[in-house]
Amino acid sequence: MEVYLDIALIITSITLILSVILQSKGAGLGGLTGGDMGGVFTARRGIEKTLFWVTVGLSILFFMLTIMTVKVAG
Repeated sequence: MEVYLDIALIITSITLILSVILQSKGAGLGGLTGGDMGGVFTARRGIEKTLFWVTVGLSILFFMLTIMTVKVAG
């Protein structure tokens, strides 16, 4: 059981990282280091809104998997 939780945690963390990187709007990796000086508070529409909610769902899933892994291991 612990092995399956570890694999799920790795897959979830990789997809969560990718979804966060995809959210920097066309700035590439420069947006992650502060190079993007555009407006922070903009309205999300279309795919941006979907990607935002996917990221929220992945973060909740990551949190739940982490708690389950700690309970199984300990």
